[in-house]
Amino acid sequence: MRLTEFWRRMGERFGAAYAASLAADYRLPMIGSTIDDALSRGVEAKEIWRAVCAEFEMPASLR
Repeated sequence: MRLTEFWRRMGERFGAAYAASLAADYRLPMIGSTIDDALSRGVEAKEIWRAVCAEFEMPASLR
């Protein structure tokens, strides 16, 4: 998954402002860090997206 697709899905599910806040502040248990920290460490966007889907109720169209 490309990073642009990841952010498109985040924006579609949470809205742009909340997606940015979530990425900066919410620690995802599956990856052990925030989204921003995981991306800065080089974790693949697809892996992060799977963690987001596992943590939050996600419409089938976004999985």
